[in-house]
Amino acid sequence: MDNGTMQMQLPQLEQLCDCLYTSQVPEVRKQAEDYLQVLGQSTEHIPTCKTLLDTSQNPYAQLLASSSLLRMVTEQSVSSMMKLEMRNYFLQYLDTRCGNLEPYVVTSLIQLLCRTTKLGWFENEQQRTIVDSAKQLLERGGQGSPQHYLLGLKILSALVSDMNQQPKRTGKVLQVHRKTAVAFRDRELYKIFQIAITCLRQLKDTLTEQETEKKLKEQSLQLALVCLSFDFVGTCVDECSDEPGTIQIPQAWRPAVEDPTTIEIFHKYYISTTPPLSNMAMECLVRLASVRRSIFQVEAERLKFLDRMLASTTDVLRTQSGLNEIQNYNEFCKLLGRLKANFNLPDLVCSDKYPDWIDLLAHFTRESLTQWRWAGGSVYYLLYLWSRLVTSVPYLKVETPPLLDTKVPDIVSTYIHTRLQSVEDVVQNGITEDPLDDEGQLQEQLDSIPQLCRFKFEDTARILLNMLDPLLQAFQQPPQPQEKQRIAIMEGQLTWMVYIISSIIRGRPTASNEVQDLLDGELSSRVFRLLNILEECYRTGRSEEISRQRLDISLLNFFQNFRKIYVGEQVMMSSKVFMRLGDNVGLKTHNAVLEIMVKKVALNLQMYGSCEDVINATLNLFQELAGGFMSGKLLLGLETITQLLTNHNNDFSFLREPVNFRNRTKFYCTLGKLLFLEDTPAKFKTFVAPLQQVLQGIHAASNNSTDAGALRSNVPQDTVICLFRDLRGIVQATNSRRTYGLVFDWLHPAHFPVITRCLEAWSDQPAVTTPVLKFMMEFVLNKTQRVTFEHSSPNGILLFRQVSEVLMAFGQRVLVQSAGGNDYQNRYKGIWICLNILMRALAGNYVLFGVFELYGDPALNNALDISLKMALSVPLPDIIAYRKISKAYFSLLDVLCHHHIPVVAKCDRPTFSFIMTSLETGLKALEVSVSAQCATAIDNLAAYYFRHVVSAADVGNPPGAAQALADHVRSWPEMFPSMLQTLFETVLFEECPSMWSFSRPMLSLILISDEHFKNMKGEFIRSQPADRQQAVANCLDKLMNGVLYNLEAKNRDKFTQNLTVVRHEFKGRNMV
Repeated sequence: MDNGTMQMQLPQLEQLCDCLYTSQVPEVRKQAEDYLQVLGQSTEHIPTCKTLLDTSQNPYAQLLASSSLLRMVTEQSVSSMMKLEMRNYFLQYLDTRCGNLEPYVVTSLIQLLCRTTKLGWFENEQQRTIVDSAKQLLERGGQGSPQHYLLGLKILSALVSDMNQQPKRTGKVLQVHRKTAVAFRDRELYKIFQIAITCLRQLKDTLTEQETEKKLKEQSLQLALVCLSFDFVGTCVDECSDEPGTIQIPQAWRPAVEDPTTIEIFHKYYISTTPPLSNMAMECLVRLASVRRSIFQVEAERLKFLDRMLASTTDVLRTQSGLNEIQNYNEFCKLLGRLKANFNLPDLVCSDKYPDWIDLLAHFTRESLTQWRWAGGSVYYLLYLWSRLVTSVPYLKVETPPLLDTKVPDIVSTYIHTRLQSVEDVVQNGITEDPLDDEGQLQEQLDSIPQLCRFKFEDTARILLNMLDPLLQAFQQPPQPQEKQRIAIMEGQLTWMVYIISSIIRGRPTASNEVQDLLDGELSSRVFRLLNILEECYRTGRSEEISRQRLDISLLNFFQNFRKIYVGEQVMMSSKVFMRLGDNVGLKTHNAVLEIMVKKVALNLQMYGSCEDVINATLNLFQELAGGFMSGKLLLGLETITQLLTNHNNDFSFLREPVNFRNRTKFYCTLGKLLFLEDTPAKFKTFVAPLQQVLQGIHAASNNSTDAGALRSNVPQDTVICLFRDLRGIVQATNSRRTYGLVFDWLHPAHFPVITRCLEAWSDQPAVTTPVLKFMMEFVLNKTQRVTFEHSSPNGILLFRQVSEVLMAFGQRVLVQSAGGNDYQNRYKGIWICLNILMRALAGNYVLFGVFELYGDPALNNALDISLKMALSVPLPDIIAYRKISKAYFSLLDVLCHHHIPVVAKCDRPTFSFIMTSLETGLKALEVSVSAQCATAIDNLAAYYFRHVVSAADVGNPPGAAQALADHVRSWPEMFPSMLQTLFETVLFEECPSMWSFSRPMLSLILISDEHFKNMKGEFIRSQPADRQQAVANCLDKLMNGVLYNLEAKNRDKFTQNLTVVRHEFKGRNMV
């Protein structure tokens, strides 16, 4: 599109841009987008975009041109000279027009300028003068042009942000980004931070509230903040985290950190401005408080820095400046938390500002706790601070008292009182934000409570008991129908008390003494007393109430923590806890406590049939109780467990609720673990009798049905779902040859046909096929070598035949299903389960697969064929995108390439190409296990080709699989070289956590085609700057030192050692 044509089409383009950015009609926007998106797809449109910027006054046209150029610069290959020209053009464009452009156009152009500068950083020295160019704009701004001042600040801020932003692509792109970021950090970042501080000082005394001055201050603070937030060491900190962690600023920044005016300037901005300026200033202080301790060369300077921080925070605590704004409040609490995280208690105590600071902090904490609705998200930082303070007291060697003895109990008391008061406020005032509903925030607070409560445990226990005993006394009164609100309040308050006691039990120190154990017993006995009250007065009628459900979940949480500390594998019968429990509630032994817990489990399973949260928490407790060998043995002696094993299919309402069908597997797995602790086939037969009746009923209905539709009409769908979820749980519980044999002998051969008939009848219902297939996936898993049969037994072959029938029954039907709707739920989920079934069966080592071909049994070929067809029916992008599909697919390929190479080699060309392309793509997967499996699969294929084709070139009659593989390589000669290049780039340019796995296929591929390796190495060397080519060549020459022309284990290890040396040298010299 030349300039003349551009002038003719300009009105039409501007109209399309208006439609793209402002139209409310989706069809119109889509039509405009389809027409205009071509501008960003090729560098040949750079002149068009430039002309559009030069000639159009329409802001949306300018935005389109800049966004299209940004896309081209980022995704396309642009010459270094073109980047330099673009950089100079954008600077001039912004310089001359910044006062006439819309803010969003300025932002887009600045981002484009910074991206161009970043990508051309090492290509031209002029690209690295961007900071000087921005300083010139600032100087012009100081001469009466505030828009240029603001522009200079925005350019610097965007430059730092873009340099800190990781690219979406990995490999060499990521390595180049890190190299550029490091060079920028060392050369320019500190200068930019100094510019930000200078600007803040110049603007500090400006008292005008004009919009321009406010923007300049905001942009200066933003610039300082992005500098302090830079990823100095390339740790790729999670951006979702609120915690800055320790900031590893370079040593060159020490003068700025030690300068007293640095903290002073941010403090003054905080107290003299409002959000967003004030909270940005506070964020800067948080990051300064997080700098590494080693930045200070002299201890005295570090203590001076602490004094300045204490002075700043003390001033805020005293004046309460800005704390009426929630943004400021939250950041200030973070700052307080960072002080203890970065400085030891002796450092704090030795400061002359500590007494005032700790007094004000205690008052501030108590006030914050009372404002639970407003400051709920910030309480964690304060509790964390106090918990860190008290845990440091035993290590305090200075004589100055830390002044915590009275303050900490007061804070604990305030915390408890305010939590109880919050329940009244929520229930009486109809507040929707209940602190008990925020599990994350609740757990964060409870993590700090044990240290605070155990600091002065006798005082804290007395506070708790004084609050809890009257509450239990009131709760014991018979409830009246008109007192629902009062009961809800008491249940909520008891929930808080149980959670607090539970956290105290969990935080029992290893070196606990008898006094602490006695107090634990006093507190725990109140919880068990509460359980008795619930049994006597509130057994029925309130299971649907949220407050009662929360209370029961808190009790389950207490049971879990009490069991971990005082019951289980590490028996503590001598603990004084049981002395108090025996005196107060009659629980003198482990068995008595376990009996109470198990009864609560059984009661919950009956009461809360429709409440998934309570059922899930209950089954988690039950699973933990049955998990250990000793605790499991203790449970078997309980009458309640005996009843559960005898009557497990009828007495529990949760089994009948669809919302809890998922939990059936966990329930039966736990029962199965208890059942299999004893070698009693008779008990097993009794246990599975109800399930056998269901199996026989489905089998009879199947025999009486003429087709799948008839079976569906005769058997309820939920019956099949529940049956196979239950069976899967029982199979999960088997962990030995003996227990697995009991289940196998029960199901085979009488009940195996039910599996395929159910899949055929409900093939279009994922709700049914998923439980059936997951049962089969568990059944064929040979964990702990449980699937082991006698040498003369055909059971392994019979089991794989059943696998083949299951895969065929599902696969033949899923392949003809039309795509659309929820593909994952309707098709992909069943497919990845099938791939896992086959993978586990092939890798189980309980089938002699040669028997199938020897006797003409098609079971193996059928299973492999249908599984590959199902895998190929899923587009490769979807395989990579869905984690479970990806893991199942590549695990299967790993097994096939290890044990069944002929199957892969004899595939037709499209199938073989898909497999090889997917393996190469999988090398770049973020999942380490997936990339390692792909590398292993490629190594097995390449090694097979090397041994049977390359090394055996003079040997006649190679195996059929070798001939087929050779044919594929001849028709696709770039296959192995492309894989080698991908592996080579990944090892050199990425972190490569699976280094050993990646080195294996590299040697096999190099030996296959040494000539290609030399060509690839030469191209890579020539791509380096001239002054580095010799160093790179010398480095790469070490790769094959001492490596022979074979794939023996010793030779492979030598290559891996060489590769490790080359990689370290390559990264150490920062060669790219």
